[in-house]
Amino acid sequence: MGFFDKIKVGLSKTRDTLANTLGSVFTGFSEIDDDFYDELEECLILADLGMDTAVKATDQLRKKVRQEHLKTTEEAKTALKEILVEMLQVGDTALNLSTSPAVVLVVGVNGVGKTTTIGKIATQLVSEGKNVLLVAGDTFRAAAADQLEIWAQRSGASIVRQNEGADPASVVFDGIQSAKAKGADVILIDTAGRLHNKQNLMNELGKINRIVDRELPDAAKEVLLVLDGTTGQNGLIQAKEFSKIAGVTAVALTKLDGTAKGGIVIAVADTLQIPVKFVGVGEKADDLMPFEAAEFVEALL
Repeated sequence: MGFFDKIKVGLSKTRDTLANTLGSVFTGFSEIDDDFYDELEECLILADLGMDTAVKATDQLRKKVRQEHLKTTEEAKTALKEILVEMLQVGDTALNLSTSPAVVLVVGVNGVGKTTTIGKIATQLVSEGKNVLLVAGDTFRAAAADQLEIWAQRSGASIVRQNEGADPASVVFDGIQSAKAKGADVILIDTAGRLHNKQNLMNELGKINRIVDRELPDAAKEVLLVLDGTTGQNGLIQAKEFSKIAGVTAVALTKLDGTAKGGIVIAVADTLQIPVKFVGVGEKADDLMPFEAAEFVEALL
């Protein structure tokens, strides 16, 4: 099953909601007037694009309709798809793994599926023939390292871990030395997700970043933020906080199959101008998929 089919199935809850709302906007209006735009804006907000992004998309559609002299709501729907795709195209959707080793620092609050996402990415990279090393830098959550070890065994990746409560920066340092010794292609680093104490989290991530920059100054580095798609606009708040703390370069949205509000993908990309690089629509390793904007919007609408 390709991206389009999987995402179509995964987004079925969102699409059903949109079919009942957006669908009626495009079929229920015979002309493109102010009532049409008001109704459309409301539907986009309900799909969790958020107020700012929904208003922006609607304003851009008004402009496009005027400039291109669009007459029918079907033409407006095609134009809206183009606008949403453009909003999602804010950078390269592939991870930057241009050096060997490359580093992917994975951040996010507890419970979003961070460790599972790392395991799925590792599985995919190993299947592509890459030598992958997992670093269990979340030393505060009980069993986080155990969970990561299971994924290491499952995927065929190596792992570096220490005891629960160990200094995360020290685990990362050991991981980098091990990666150098083993000739790893990609280092995937799990981190703790305690957003309730921002200062501690900031200090910890700052320390990890300094060690990576010092030990691997020329390495390609991604800071991948994992967000739970079911949290809607709360996900956007988390994304803003982590961007301030960690300099996020990429987003992975998980559990999109469990929400009727898949529009959060567009809200995150447009508001933060950070590319969504993975979307998760199921439990299996290949249910975390590299993101494709045009197919996502097509499946959504």
